[in-house]
Amino acid sequence: MLLAIDWSTVGIKAAQFILSFSILILLHELGHFLPAKWFKCRVEKFYLFFNPWFSLFKKKKGDTEYGIGWIPLGGYVKISGMIDESMDKEQMKEPAQPYEFRSKPAWQRLIIMLGGVTVNVILAIIIFVFILWIWGKEYLPPAEAKYGITTDSLSQSIGLRDGDIILKVDTTSVEDIFQGQIRRSIVLNEARSMTVKRGDSVFNLPLPAELVKQLNTRKATAFTGIRFPSIVDSFAKDSKVAAAGVQIGDQFIGVNGKWTPYNHEFRKAIAGLKDTTIQVALLRNSDTIQVTLPLNKKGQMGLYFQSLTKLGFQFHTKEFSFFEAVPAGFKECWSTLGAYVTGLKQLFTGKAKASESLGSVLSIGGIFPGVWDWQSFWQLTAIFSIILAFMNVLPIPALDGGHALFTLIEMITGRKPSDKFMEYAQMVGMVLLLGLMAYAMGLDIWRIFK
Repeated sequence: MLLAIDWSTVGIKAAQFILSFSILILLHELGHFLPAKWFKCRVEKFYLFFNPWFSLFKKKKGDTEYGIGWIPLGGYVKISGMIDESMDKEQMKEPAQPYEFRSKPAWQRLIIMLGGVTVNVILAIIIFVFILWIWGKEYLPPAEAKYGITTDSLSQSIGLRDGDIILKVDTTSVEDIFQGQIRRSIVLNEARSMTVKRGDSVFNLPLPAELVKQLNTRKATAFTGIRFPSIVDSFAKDSKVAAAGVQIGDQFIGVNGKWTPYNHEFRKAIAGLKDTTIQVALLRNSDTIQVTLPLNKKGQMGLYFQSLTKLGFQFHTKEFSFFEAVPAGFKECWSTLGAYVTGLKQLFTGKAKASESLGSVLSIGGIFPGVWDWQSFWQLTAIFSIILAFMNVLPIPALDGGHALFTLIEMITGRKPSDKFMEYAQMVGMVLLLGLMAYAMGLDIWRIFK
């Protein structure tokens, strides 16, 4: 199984994930560090990644030790007099000092604790603004999907067919039919119908109530796609298909006697075939040609098909000036947060399964593309930044939101929770979080072996 993994792709994904995660953690912890310094708290440690037993790097400057740990699951800022993941009980037994967190007014402590979340939200907005300003927003209107959509067994079970064009989800017109936008729209809006164009007819297609739950699975990623022909664009280095008779511009229309005029049909026909030969029918200048092609140990032929753009698909790009991108960036941030909250709500209402929705750093790293794409990198970094902000603000002990909740209660009631209570709350929160992390990691490992 390990030999079947494309380690170069894994390396690129891992590099993007580590860079993105490092940016998010460093800036999140900086959000705690700066207000702590402003309010004259002593910051003992500032770490990227966790460092039990040893550190990959550390350097002390002033009162603060700066370092890099070896477990890439987060980071931390250790502030004197604060009950946190370090669980430094000995320090808490000593009388409070003026430079300690616990000696500061409640409003200052609240600002320090919410600093990381605030920075993550601001970061997400800034990234979204610059993405829209630099690259704009590319989309493929339904009218430009000239060969229609592709369908899988799930979409076919509700009545969709290859070649259909989806015009509306519920009563909302579809603006973008590319990259899973149909699936996303159905899930987020919990849609109950679609307007579909098939040939010259347009009809309303009712959607079953259980569709949202079915789409909230990892198997449903191919619910719909873009249908396009397989036309040869170029050959890989050391490819043998040119010698076998294939020419640039040939269209693959069949394999092993099966009619496969479109790319998804061809890929489905050769799925699982490795280290063998296949009989391929090619269309060349209105003539049909039969050739025998080798597949290597990875099931590849050594050629590339034309991209959608080269095939004549007209992608539209909405461009933004900087001043237009600012409100649009806020809107994008709010939309991303809304989508995430909707996903969590569906998790608790039974419209999504934890075993399908939860994932560890392995799942997150796998989301990044297999080639380095700065637009995708920053898009995902912005999305993860707003998710990190939301998760940290949840009122769970051991998270920023838990600390903030206790401080708000103190500000309202005038009574500060005891250090012993905060210690126990921190321990309970850490057990919950570590348990959840272990469960998510176990799910990912199980998925790999499955």
